[in-house]
Amino acid sequence: MAIGNWKDGMNDDSAHFPPVDPVKTGIKGCCPRCGQGKLFNGLLALKPRCSACGLDYAFADAGDGPAVFVILIVGFIVIGSVLWLEVNYAPPIWLHILLFAPLTIVLSLVALRWCKGILIAMQYRHNAREGRLSRD
Repeated sequence: MAIGNWKDGMNDDSAHFPPVDPVKTGIKGCCPRCGQGKLFNGLLALKPRCSACGLDYAFADAGDGPAVFVILIVGFIVIGSVLWLEVNYAPPIWLHILLFAPLTIVLSLVALRWCKGILIAMQYRHNAREGRLSRD
């Protein structure tokens, strides 16, 4: 199916854009349609539309999915590192806090931005939207 034939306002024009890789586009924080314009306005807030192709980002709703992935992935990395450090070196608790509090914050923010961008790009690519009951 051509990108220009999608329904419900995700792509209202007849222009054809070459497909972009959703993972690369999401990690870079670029538009899921053209791959050129920026997706984010700041750290995690979405822009209203793409500055390059004009795609309206009103369809984008990543929900809680990115947060769940980040909690699982960052939690595994940080807790694994804390346990390894404690078993091998047994440092004082202040050193754990000094090392792992900033690491947790930085990893969480970076991973949340990446996951949110990837999920929005996948949502656009697969024409995903909220489920509705049809009244036929």
